[in-house]
Amino acid sequence: MIETCLFPAAGYGTRFLPATKAMPKEMLPILTKPLIQYGVEEALDAGCRTMAIVTGRGKRSIEDHFDISYELEHQIKDTSKETLLSEIRNIMETATFSYTRQKEMRGLGHAILTGETLVGKNPFAVILADDLCYSESEGVLTQMMRIYEKYRCSVVAIEEVDSNEVHKYGIIEADMLEDGIYKVKSMIEKPSIEKAPSNLAIIGRYILTPDIFNILRMTKPGINGELQITDALLEQAKLGRVIGYKFKGIRYDCGSIDGFVKATNDFYKRSQK
Repeated sequence: MIETCLFPAAGYGTRFLPATKAMPKEMLPILTKPLIQYGVEEALDAGCRTMAIVTGRGKRSIEDHFDISYELEHQIKDTSKETLLSEIRNIMETATFSYTRQKEMRGLGHAILTGETLVGKNPFAVILADDLCYSESEGVLTQMMRIYEKYRCSVVAIEEVDSNEVHKYGIIEADMLEDGIYKVKSMIEKPSIEKAPSNLAIIGRYILTPDIFNILRMTKPGINGELQITDALLEQAKLGRVIGYKFKGIRYDCGSIDGFVKATNDFYKRSQK
């Protein structure tokens, strides 16, 4: 059982300025819950009990959200609004939270490497909070846990994207092992349409084996001087140790305004049923 889920949450969220000037993008709400809470709930459902969060300057509200607010608790005690805090109380009672800071923004790979001090030498999950996933049955990370238990190697969640969108994602080249499960042979970060090996894009859900940290340390920075997780995964893939899983569910790119609005509308419609 994988115990730890890592949340890289140090990014600036520039696509949502000025809203994210003083508020972390991970705290942007879909209805009444911030994005990162949806991610934590997904991790809990998958069996993770330790939430390791990589933050940066101006991200203190994430820590405060998963902590007790004594003044608020006192104000709403024994009122009808007290039940509104039941979900977050349950999270705080069930999960343990630990934090470290990424001192400079050098890519997702660097953020994951920064989290090594929280993860240790065990396999771990990674959730990017601005990739909000919805499934009518079980969460995406729960689905991926079963794949990991079977293959015992790194697992990346993938989905088909339009060819005009491949330049936004890490794209894999892979052989199908069974329905929805692929053995990754190669991958490329944000390719042009001409260079994309497929339209299978990696989204913000990973299960990684701990050898990824040594690989990241030896990986040279790529595009824009950033340390890309796809470059490290490529090294694992060369040894046949990466599985791509086409998950069941819907992903909302809440790092974009269009995706954020669509998620808000869809979640609202579901809440009214």
